[in-house]
Amino acid sequence: MDQSQNTGAKGHRRTRSAAKATRPRSSTKGPLDADDAPLTSPLSPQVQQRIMPSSSGMVPRVGSPAGVRTPGRSSPAPRSAAHSPAAAPRRSMQPASRHKDFSYLLRPEIYHPLTPLNVPPPFRNPSKPPLPETPIPDLIARGQFRAAAAAATLALTTTTDPADYARIFDLLYTRLACLTLIDGGLALAAQEVKALEDLNSDFYFDPETGAHLVPWDLRVLDVRLQMVGFGDARRAVMSYYDLAREARVHLANATASHDNSARELWKSRLAEIGIKVAGALVDMDDLPGAAAHLSSLKDRSTAANGSSSLNMAKALLWLHLGDVDAARQSLHDSAGEVTQKVVSALCDMADGDYPAALTKWGDLREETPEDEMVGVNMAVCLFYVGRMQEGKQILENMVDAGQSSHTLLFNLTTMYELCTERSRTLKLQLAEKVADMKETPSGWEKANADFKL
Repeated sequence: MDQSQNTGAKGHRRTRSAAKATRPRSSTKGPLDADDAPLTSPLSPQVQQRIMPSSSGMVPRVGSPAGVRTPGRSSPAPRSAAHSPAAAPRRSMQPASRHKDFSYLLRPEIYHPLTPLNVPPPFRNPSKPPLPETPIPDLIARGQFRAAAAAATLALTTTTDPADYARIFDLLYTRLACLTLIDGGLALAAQEVKALEDLNSDFYFDPETGAHLVPWDLRVLDVRLQMVGFGDARRAVMSYYDLAREARVHLANATASHDNSARELWKSRLAEIGIKVAGALVDMDDLPGAAAHLSSLKDRSTAANGSSSLNMAKALLWLHLGDVDAARQSLHDSAGEVTQKVVSALCDMADGDYPAALTKWGDLREETPEDEMVGVNMAVCLFYVGRMQEGKQILENMVDAGQSSHTLLFNLTTMYELCTERSRTLKLQLAEKVADMKETPSGWEKANADFKL
């Protein structure tokens, strides 16, 4: 029922990954390492020729005729509009790129229709449907990801100039990112992203400035979707390392120019790529490689409150790998008190010590009564210690308060199945209640799987 419990057991299985894939990292300094003096990291002559300091955060590259592709390389994956290094050229198209024709990304046959068959009836016909003229940012802010994906497709295929690469990539990212957030949309996004082909092709670089025309986060998202579409996690690891190598160069340039904001941005992106490499190694079933890679990462994203997003991600990955001791140690000295308590409680659950975990979740719930994750895990612990009615009541109260994550709804409907024979009626009533909730940026639409229908 609880994912943290299952992953702990799963990670102890023997794996034959050593015969299937070798570790992509060695003991030498690699592109995912960022030290305080990154200029000391050696760059190849080719990289030195192609990459120069750039105030826009771009990587200059020698251009080549349109359509010429670089064989044997790929640079595929999620973008925040506020932090994309492509923000500067996207405000106004670079003159040298006006001749590029991106009409191949505007063909309607690329984009799949979104079927509502896996959506419960209350969400197919909502009481307050979005108006057709609702702007895409407003749809996203309300969690209407299906509607935003459809609106992005309509804009791409009807009103977009084939030469306006800034708008094309913005809409394409919106389409692909929204698809990954709706049930069954990931497979569609993995098919649609293939239209981009190789993002390392010279066609995607400005022939005069060498700047990459595709925003950073779309390139990062492309890696993940290409991995899903082709079923090739090894290729994703290689592509992430390509992006990490580029991030190291930007980090070096930002350090040399004393641009602290850019320096922190690229350090954060480099740390994110490091975690994604570990996830790709897990997808390859190379659990020893993922563990060794995690051990080599340094925390570069410590927040002001003392918690560490990188170390939290490392702790969760250690739990997935089944190493509870490593999960505890990863946050021993570098996280805030609340974060340490959360990981400690999850580790107790992974060890099957539900009474100890319940005590910790109870303390956390008093400190953070609005935290949905804390409430759901406390309810799960109550279930495992034989107090299911109390756990069910906590989850129902959370729904009444407007919380509706997949984990909450799935656990609540599971308890309905275990405590009554009229569970389907209760599930449908729960679906109607959630459909009437106010839209939130975390996502409004739910799928049949959320309610186990």
